[in-house]
Amino acid sequence: MAIIGIDLGTTNSACGVWKPQGVELIPNRLGEVLTPSVVGLDDSGEIIVGRTARQRLIHHSDKTVAAFKRLMGTGHRVGLGTQLFTATELSSLVLRSLKEDAEAHLGEPVEEAVISVPAYFNDNQRQATKQAAELAGLTVRRLINEPTAAAMAYGLHQNQEGLFLILDLGGGTFDVSLLEFFEGVMEVHASAGDNFLGGEDFVEAMINDVLASRDIPRDSLPASVLQNLYLQMEGAKRKLGTPQTLTLDLNGQSFTHEVTPEWFARIATPLLLRAKHPIERTLRDADLHPGKVDEVVLVGGSTRLASFRSMVGKMFGRLPSCHLDPDTVVALGATIQAGLLARGEGLDDVVLTDVCPYTLGTGIINEDNPSLGDYFLPIIERNSVVPISVERRLSTASDGQTRITVKVYQGENRLVEKNVQLGEMEVQVPKGARGQESVTVRYSYDMNGLLEVDVTVTSTGKTYHKLIEHSPGGLSEEEKAHSRERLASLKFHPRDGEENRALLARADRLFESNLGERRERIADLMGDFEQVLDRQNPLDIARAQKTFREALDFLESESWF
Repeated sequence: MAIIGIDLGTTNSACGVWKPQGVELIPNRLGEVLTPSVVGLDDSGEIIVGRTARQRLIHHSDKTVAAFKRLMGTGHRVGLGTQLFTATELSSLVLRSLKEDAEAHLGEPVEEAVISVPAYFNDNQRQATKQAAELAGLTVRRLINEPTAAAMAYGLHQNQEGLFLILDLGGGTFDVSLLEFFEGVMEVHASAGDNFLGGEDFVEAMINDVLASRDIPRDSLPASVLQNLYLQMEGAKRKLGTPQTLTLDLNGQSFTHEVTPEWFARIATPLLLRAKHPIERTLRDADLHPGKVDEVVLVGGSTRLASFRSMVGKMFGRLPSCHLDPDTVVALGATIQAGLLARGEGLDDVVLTDVCPYTLGTGIINEDNPSLGDYFLPIIERNSVVPISVERRLSTASDGQTRITVKVYQGENRLVEKNVQLGEMEVQVPKGARGQESVTVRYSYDMNGLLEVDVTVTSTGKTYHKLIEHSPGGLSEEEKAHSRERLASLKFHPRDGEENRALLARADRLFESNLGERRERIADLMGDFEQVLDRQNPLDIARAQKTFREALDFLESESWF
């Protein structure tokens, strides 16, 4: 029985199967290899998926939905007619459509698949993807990161070895991965990304600029008018090579708008600057100079933007590679991985290694500034090669303590409340003085995002084990309300001074961008500064600002490659 490879995209999805002669992309019922990731209800209330649904976006916007991939792993529900659907349920409908197309094409049942996900998808989002597949009647043999899939397609397609920097800018997400392909091994060295940066955002920037230039409030436009404007701008974005004059009808007004490369470059600049940060972080985490990259590979339809390619070319001093169709290269790679799992005839074996995209850790008591909440103790740092197992020792924090609660978090912020809590477990320890009893906390993480936590009590040798179950939906409403109350209570605190907030935000960004000793140094600097703020002495704060700023200037000016 065949295992298919699926690219479940924000804008379009595709699937394929490995044949002795290579990858065969599977056409849908319309004879096309790309199926728009759009779901709708027809006039009789039946579900429609793909191009037909997309064509109904303008005049049936209340019964059609797109770009829901961005909501994966959340509890948000989308209205479709009178019904409400989660992103997981909507994705399952797209997957079911792909499954039916594959079965019709192959003439046999299809029950297993390799599905691609953005490299920067967190564990909740990955679990939601698996659940969507289960709802569609598919067993996920493996989730493969989209840049890794693209690198497999390029490496095996051209049979070349070296370092690949994969830039995957799709409709809704941007992923960056640095991979090395050598002697049949595909090794991921580092990855970064932005789950809310993609082609959709460039179109939104175009729309917002047009409306602002005409002083037209966005919420004054009916959904059908907005959708029509979106399609006009999407079409114009695809033809940016030549000047275009669009005729727009908004709120009874008809006017023309000139779409030029210069206009687009101006409004796209903030988004391009955002795209640079994950690229720089990936190289910095891998401790690699841009000149050491053998090939920069573009993936995703949005990489066709000339302004994006120009930015990348300037960063690396050469033109990036785009030999394969950016819309289907991820599906090609996912299918190659499916072929490996099925031991497909004619496919050389490839050893695939990957990395953990986020730091995994636990919370420890913040004795310096308890009002800020617990600190985050990294255990498995981001971009660690998986599978991996790391342990840290923790001690009791108070006299007579008989229990230790180990909370598991995922993220990059030094405060646990700003990271994602994945689960927790409680262990019993003998009563004693503070610091007398200790536990060894071990995290084990594999390629499928499976996290196991083992906690061993040092004095008794007893080990507690838990497999962390990720629950899509993130924070509960109660937790969100608690967070809002805490922030509101700090509103008039002296640390809300603009300069202080700017310095702490800058330090937060540096903390999230670094690892190891540098991260610890930044955390120490932030702790010292926050202690001065808590004393509320203006002269002390002014002196601390100067010292803190100079330290950050030094850290930021150090070469990152």
